[in-house]
Amino acid sequence: MQIIVTGLIATYPLGGLSWDYLQYIQGLHLLGHDVFYLEDTGNWVYNPKLSTFTEDCSYNLRYLDTVLTFAAGPATRPRWSFRSPRGEYFGLTEGEIETVCNQADLFINVSGCCWLRDRYRGCARKLYIDTDPLYTQYQLEAMRQGTATSDQAYSANLILNHDLFFTFAENISDPSCCIPSCGLTWHTTRQPVVLEKWPFTFTPKARALTTVMSWKNDVPLPSIGSETYGGKDIEFLKFVRLPSHVSVTMELALSGTAPIDQLRQNGWRVVDGYEKSSTMEDYQNYLSSSRGEWSIAKNAYVASRSGWFSERSAAYLALGKPVVVQDTGFCPYYPVGEGLFDFTDLDEAIAAIESIESNYRRHCEAARSIAESHFAAGSVLTRLLQQIGL
Repeated sequence: MQIIVTGLIATYPLGGLSWDYLQYIQGLHLLGHDVFYLEDTGNWVYNPKLSTFTEDCSYNLRYLDTVLTFAAGPATRPRWSFRSPRGEYFGLTEGEIETVCNQADLFINVSGCCWLRDRYRGCARKLYIDTDPLYTQYQLEAMRQGTATSDQAYSANLILNHDLFFTFAENISDPSCCIPSCGLTWHTTRQPVVLEKWPFTFTPKARALTTVMSWKNDVPLPSIGSETYGGKDIEFLKFVRLPSHVSVTMELALSGTAPIDQLRQNGWRVVDGYEKSSTMEDYQNYLSSSRGEWSIAKNAYVASRSGWFSERSAAYLALGKPVVVQDTGFCPYYPVGEGLFDFTDLDEAIAAIESIESNYRRHCEAARSIAESHFAAGSVLTRLLQQIGL
């Protein structure tokens, strides 16, 4: 099949984020499909060298070329098109990408990051993948309730121009989940991981449980009914005393404005998040040199009982790194207790880390096994295509 995949590789040229989109491209290519990459956010691009957003996308285009060459090699690099903030097309021209869209069997709008302009709508099956549950649905619900701002209404209409809807909120159909369906049929999916690119890496001398995170995103907080939900900063402070209760080092590769002095006073080792994720290789090397992952989730994911599971945590598992993550309602969908642990309070987080330390090798092998059985790109993407009858 001919499939278009969208992403944010050039717009936000950061290693960890690039992997999320690249694995859709790689995974579908390995399944034998003809994959095109399209990026059109309508927004300025981020230049990490300047630490700001800009209309000048020269750095970002070089980064995109590097990533896509890495994806499949120079000979089989996927064809691509990038629309700049000024409306210029690079790679495939405006006319060429319109032709591709008209001929494509499937348009996969990962994270809903691509503006669905008229010239992209020729494909009969346009699939929206919600990787940020509740943040997506609250805009749709505001539209349904007649309370949407002009920005929310615009975003909601873009979402509704798709034909099929998938979400990382794997618990969305369960009564415990408070995320509204907004009148749509939501199919569930998860992050695909191309396991060949993420080999088992056993590092028994590594001392730090790590994670890569932004402290607080500058986006409107989602509200459903009278309840407003927050980000990671709200949840993290519940566990700020964790380092003093465990024998391993707790390290944060952190971006964004954060109470760094408070974190360090409580025993956290804080390193620069961009430095650890400036390239795809840097990001992967950081994860592979870690002892495992400990992380919290956005309050919106936790409080809504979404069942969301992190793309980053899936990568740790693939490397054979045990993962200890805050419970979002994902437990019915993944095996927990070996290699992967959930927690709701400080005591449970401590107990999970102690369990990993009691037999580290066994938990590393279990982590890799979970990645193979639950995140392998071939299986995840085949299931997605089967759910839409392809």
